[in-house]
Amino acid sequence: MSSLHIGLDYTAALKQGGGIGRYTRGLVTALARIDRQNHYTLLHPPEAPPTGLNDFKAYPNFSWRRYPLSERVMTIGWHRLDLPVPVEWFSGPLDLFHSPNFILPPTRRARTLLTVHDLSFIRHPHGAVESLRRWLMRVVPRSLARADHVLADSYNTKQDLLDLYNVEPARISVVGAGVEPRFRPSDDPAHLQEVRHKYHLPEKFILSLGTLEPRKNFEGLIRAYSNSPVRETHHLVIAGGRGWLYEPIFAAAKASVAAGRIHFIGFVADDDLPALYNLADIFAYPSYYEGFGIPVIEAMACGTPVVCADNSSLPEVAGAAALLVPATDLPALAEALQRLADDQALRQRCVETGLRQARQFDWSTAAQRLLEVYRQLG
Repeated sequence: MSSLHIGLDYTAALKQGGGIGRYTRGLVTALARIDRQNHYTLLHPPEAPPTGLNDFKAYPNFSWRRYPLSERVMTIGWHRLDLPVPVEWFSGPLDLFHSPNFILPPTRRARTLLTVHDLSFIRHPHGAVESLRRWLMRVVPRSLARADHVLADSYNTKQDLLDLYNVEPARISVVGAGVEPRFRPSDDPAHLQEVRHKYHLPEKFILSLGTLEPRKNFEGLIRAYSNSPVRETHHLVIAGGRGWLYEPIFAAAKASVAAGRIHFIGFVADDDLPALYNLADIFAYPSYYEGFGIPVIEAMACGTPVVCADNSSLPEVAGAAALLVPATDLPALAEALQRLADDQALRQRCVETGLRQARQFDWSTAAQRLLEVYRQLG
């Protein structure tokens, strides 16, 4: 089998701590471990921190190139001005170009692969800034039409692509996420205590994690927590950087009867995440819509019982290992939090089934599936 030269836009992996960045890093890092045959060129803008590329120095078939201009300027040129500048001008000749973040630049001869993580800007339009939603409504369908093949994070996203954009089923493959081995029940109490002090964490708490934006339903979680007796025994800790339209989240916390027991700890360093999950008594993820939901399986892998919403990809990812509730049913969410706080037998079942469920999601398996798609296209 002849080798391929594959170009991959690595911008999100270098510039985004969570979400798409986390997905891209996990997948490409695993790909580097299993594929020594094909040559990969990772492309990134000059403002992206290049330290994230150091992991690939051990793999001689991986190299990287900088775009000549910033991500913003390249995006304007390609997707607003429609400049016919092929990506090969910056990467060199390619057999295949993979864009892992919704939009696809022009190519000269390379076949193209586009990852669409979710269609929340259609399914949950009120969760995005209007200018961003309009932008995605314009560029995503154009990129889908130009792509030779499309990747979805989950079967739910695949179904959305079928329903909302009439993408042919044969043009879509599902490549899910994985869990790194470092996400596991901790046997290092000193490190746990170090992380607890670093983020000023209370002794008993419910954890939720994600970018502060409407789609994550932190407002609903705060209200459910505030109306549950669980507020008497557990604090609520919300981790994540500020995204957009986040002001009502802080307002809900300030107005809560349990305001003093609700904590925003900001963006958590990647190395601290396993300890954070381990320290939490319960992980809550009542999002209105997810393309996958990596924090759910990371929490399970750490032995933390999970409550999450029953929509989009979340039942697919959580399986029978989490308590599933409608994102809009705040009494049901409040009750689920209280049950996990009170019922030790239920907690133990969720921990055991969660550990088994998380083992189904492995980055090496996902990377092997991606490699199969590359070979089929090449």
